[in-house]
Amino acid sequence: MSFLDHLEDLRWTIIKGVGGVVLMTIVAAIFHDWVVDVILMGPAKSDFITYQLLGLDFADLHLQNRTVTGQFFALVGIVMAVGLVAGSPILIYYVWKFIEPGLYPKEKAGMKFIAAFATFFFVVGILFGYLVITPLALNFFSNFIISDIVHNEFDITRYFSSVTWWAFGAGILFELPVVIYFLTKLGIATPKRLRAVRKYAFLSVFIIGAIVTPADPFSMFAAALPLYLLYEGSIIVAAWTERKRIRELNKVFGDDN
Repeated sequence: MSFLDHLEDLRWTIIKGVGGVVLMTIVAAIFHDWVVDVILMGPAKSDFITYQLLGLDFADLHLQNRTVTGQFFALVGIVMAVGLVAGSPILIYYVWKFIEPGLYPKEKAGMKFIAAFATFFFVVGILFGYLVITPLALNFFSNFIISDIVHNEFDITRYFSSVTWWAFGAGILFELPVVIYFLTKLGIATPKRLRAVRKYAFLSVFIIGAIVTPADPFSMFAAALPLYLLYEGSIIVAAWTERKRIRELNKVFGDDN
């Protein structure tokens, strides 16, 4: 296949992958009432599942719009966010179909595992950010006051950006095992180093949990424990990757002799 043929394949890969995201965005736009009421406004309501499960006494937020375009961009933003998340598997599929022919069978198996691994943890991270971090943070900030004469009234634009940041931020944070995998393959990270700073990781995640959920030990553990388990999981990934890397190096060294 010539260079121009590869470029043509790349062009169609981009068109199909982005087209999948656009299609999911259009679907989200068609059902925008449900997207706004259930997904965007869900954590702002007292009947949200997390508040019910944790028994939190959360009062409905009364959001305000202080800019001319605030509600419009909040709608566009949540529709695009839902479209991106729903359409990302389509994008990943077409990217994989583009690079697959250039890989050896062993490399294909490894790349499939990494892609599935990364996608799974990103989705789980988004769900954790949306279902755990977001409601706990909203519960904290809506009840935090410095004076009785100051009332908390949240702007729709800031509310949307906060929910998006907490959800996608957690998704990125949950990619830690994937990052550790590559760093270990490069010899930068090791299980020994990760274990050496384990106590600092433990302290950090529980400080975060205490800040987000003050005076509520159960909610604090609900927020902090998954993050700490994520770190412990990264140590396991690092140990497995290091053993595999050492075996490969020993095999190459043996072949040279």
